[in-house]
Amino acid sequence: MKSVWQGVITDFSEPGALWQFGAMAVVLALAWAIERFALGNKLPHGRAWEIGRGGVRRVIFPLMSGLIMLAAIPLFRMLMPVHLLLVFIPLFMSMAGIRMVFYVLRHSFSGSSWMVIFERWFALLVWGVVALHIVGLLPDVIAALESVDFHIGKQSLTLWQVLQGIATVLITVFAALWLGGVVDARLQAAHELDRSLREVFARLSKAILVVVAVLISLPMVGIDLTTLSVFGGALGVGLGFGLQKIASNYVSGFILLLERSIRIGNMIAVGQDRGEVTRITTRFTVLRNFSGVEALVPNEVLIGSVVLNESYTDRRVRRLVTVQVAYDSDVDAAMNIMIEAAQSQARVLSDPPVTAQLIEFADSGIKLEVGFWIGDPEEGTGAVRSEINLAIWRAFKVAGIHIPFPQREIRILGAENG
Repeated sequence: MKSVWQGVITDFSEPGALWQFGAMAVVLALAWAIERFALGNKLPHGRAWEIGRGGVRRVIFPLMSGLIMLAAIPLFRMLMPVHLLLVFIPLFMSMAGIRMVFYVLRHSFSGSSWMVIFERWFALLVWGVVALHIVGLLPDVIAALESVDFHIGKQSLTLWQVLQGIATVLITVFAALWLGGVVDARLQAAHELDRSLREVFARLSKAILVVVAVLISLPMVGIDLTTLSVFGGALGVGLGFGLQKIASNYVSGFILLLERSIRIGNMIAVGQDRGEVTRITTRFTVLRNFSGVEALVPNEVLIGSVVLNESYTDRRVRRLVTVQVAYDSDVDAAMNIMIEAAQSQARVLSDPPVTAQLIEFADSGIKLEVGFWIGDPEEGTGAVRSEINLAIWRAFKVAGIHIPFPQREIRILGAENG
């Protein structure tokens, strides 16, 4: 490769370099035309075809550029020096490989914004290695990295081993996460399992696969796993102090999923927060209230606090509507009207039956209460309360039953003497 690089430097000092740039432009134009033609043909509908089309879109241009240049090299050799064109081939072929790998990774880790940033840095790294290989400096760089050694415990490591270890760990962890995604998809399709159990098994499988990937990859590059005991001790100290809350929330999340005391879809209240459980993560649980606002409650709070679960063993909940009537009203008729108003609502259950009670003889009137049961607390109670109140109001007006309001009588003493 040193001769190739020396030839490139020599070519730049000769007029033939312009012809090589012209040949590159022709190859790039041909590759672009092939790309337009391939993408212009309509593929059948379906997710698999769309994924394939996206993969072709990302790799066809660099791949065709490299292949066309590789096929045209014998012809170009007869017309001009080709040292610059020989550099062109590995650069574009490596670009095609990088794009294809990361296209697969993006579909394996959908929704991961970090993948775009990582792809850019990885592409720069690969191109840097290719450039060092082309100029013939890669063996010298590796030798320099191997000359930098240090000791961890009783083992001696070189900087080259550490870099190899990082690269191997990244590759095996990516493979483990991809395999974990496959397991997750299979578990989500197993509808006979409880949703919480599916979440537990999916997370456990990913965690186990990542640990196994690290345990397999490090010995592959000659790093003794016993050297990690030093880092393990430091990690334990960090968890004991700075990461205590995170570790507690993580363990609490697994406890919630295993016990199934709180499930997705439950209506719960903890402290000042009340809403439907829409998601349980390893660190927090998402509660969505009826106004659409989502509260992120740490899992540790759910484990250590009193939680009101409205749908733990029975989804039916009892709600109340309170009304006052005047003292001269027919109380029995008013209570019957309140019962009929509640029974007329579709969301109100017939079993247990609707009941009405006289609660209190208040200052302004007699306080009555109607109790009813609903089976869908996640839909809220504001709408059904409003409909019952409106039905009571209309029926009271027809029956001549008055709803009192506070009245005050003011007497001015000494007004007669004035």
